Amino acid sequence: MDPLDRVVKPKTKRAKRFLEKREPKLKENTKIAMLIKGGNANLTVAEVLKDIYAVKKPFAVLYRKKNITRPFEDQTSLEFFSKKSDCSLFLFGSHNKKRPNNLVIGRMFDYHVLDMIELGVEKFVSLKDVKNSKCPEGTKPMLIFAGDMFDVNEEYRRLKSLLIDFFRGPTVPNIRLAGLEYVLHFTAVDGKIYMRSYKVLLKKSGCKIPRIELEEMGPSLDLVMRRTHLASDDLYKLSLKQPKALKPKKKKNISHDVFGTTYGRIHMQKQDLGKLQTRKMKGLKKRPAEKAAEDSGVSPKKSKSA
Repeated sequence: MDPLDRVVKPKTKRAKRFLEKREPKLKENTKIAMLIKGGNANLTVAEVLKDIYAVKKPFAVLYRKKNITRPFEDQTSLEFFSKKSDCSLFLFGSHNKKRPNNLVIGRMFDYHVLDMIELGVEKFVSLKDVKNSKCPEGTKPMLIFAGDMFDVNEEYRRLKSLLIDFFRGPTVPNIRLAGLEYVLHFTAVDGKIYMRSYKVLLKKSGCKIPRIELEEMGPSLDLVMRRTHLASDDLYKLSLKQPKALKPKKKKNISHDVFGTTYGRIHMQKQDLGKLQTRKMKGLKKRPAEKAAEDSGVSPKKSKSA
């Protein structure tokens, strides 16, 4: 039996709080990522992991020591670290002759690897190489995806979902304009993925809406997709399942169209259209003779046409 699977009864209040924090919740916590260096990681891979850690902080754990593991051959080490540090996302960096400057990005479901995509770093510009001002720690980024491949190709579609999971940060109820200061831009073109980071500068425009300028901030990565390990459709569907308590209750007689417009259906009693008040027009007014004929029950004589 796995020592991490056994039922542990807390002996202190601190241990009780720790176990309560890891209990299943209706609204899950912000996903934390673990960044792991492989046994043969070079300087470039180490710098990439440091910069991604700087972007992800405080929702990331960086392992300083090298770990000899191969995610595509054996996933037990990743699953052990995931359970130990309560992380549902991971980024593993390695380097060898066959696959230089290698990154493996993935996510967990129930502490088991769900999706995993291997990316090769062809070009890298570090945070410290760009001398512009940086965004403060914990800034929630705006994510932009450009390129048809993110919508057409299944592997790229799953990579887009993975990147959104990895960089989205905490869920916030409100947004202020000054807080929109960090952009992560991903472009898929000619079999490559270009990742760029920008700081948003709000300039004076002479009106209420400020003029927007983007200033490159780093890190900057040119990536190429290598191997993939994608979850089956059934497992992927299971990972997206929501508890019943979170599902919105269906409201009667209310529907929505594709544009988000709300339509309501109103049920009314049967109306007598004869008593319906319409617009009064002189041309529709009854003549005195017609009124008298209606009262006596005799149909009025029609005037002869000339």
